[in-house]
Amino acid sequence: MLNQIFLALIPIFVAVDAIGIMPMFVALTDGLTVLEKRQVIIRSMVTAILLAVGFIFVGKAVFRFLGISIGDFMVAGGAVLFCIAITDILNPVKERRNPGDDLGAVPLGTPLIVGPAVLTTSLLIITEYGLIATLISVVANILLAGVIFHFSSQLMTVLGKAGTKALSKIFALLLSAIAVMLIRRGIEQFL
Repeated sequence: MLNQIFLALIPIFVAVDAIGIMPMFVALTDGLTVLEKRQVIIRSMVTAILLAVGFIFVGKAVFRFLGISIGDFMVAGGAVLFCIAITDILNPVKERRNPGDDLGAVPLGTPLIVGPAVLTTSLLIITEYGLIATLISVVANILLAGVIFHFSSQLMTVLGKAGTKALSKIFALLLSAIAVMLIRRGIEQFL
């Protein structure tokens, strides 16, 4: 079971990309007090967990209702993940929004922490590692994102903008490799 949790943690960690989101978090929360930042972090984590866990449970039922097989979703999800990864690799700056009252929920909770990459990856790894391992890995990675955001000022000082961008590109490259693997496994299911 521990091995399955560990193996499920890796693709979700790459999909969340908390290190890559960190500079945006810093920019969006610039000027907020420590207490306000903490509230934004908590709101973003609660939003992300509710969305991801809800999608994990409802996603399969939607598949059954629409007649979508796991192979179909693996190919489609892999294609979407590949597009997201390529966009992240080629696009040096992610879109930014001005902070508002809903900053923790949107854009941080979703789509930045839990967006298409996390939702697709989580549904796909259920078949590989099981529901419990997937739930633990999703919640653990969202909580890890919260910790990274909490220490974002110190981490930005250590990594710098260039280091943060480089790590984000490496994660995007790993995400593209996971996407290719998902497409390959989806095609294997057809055969």
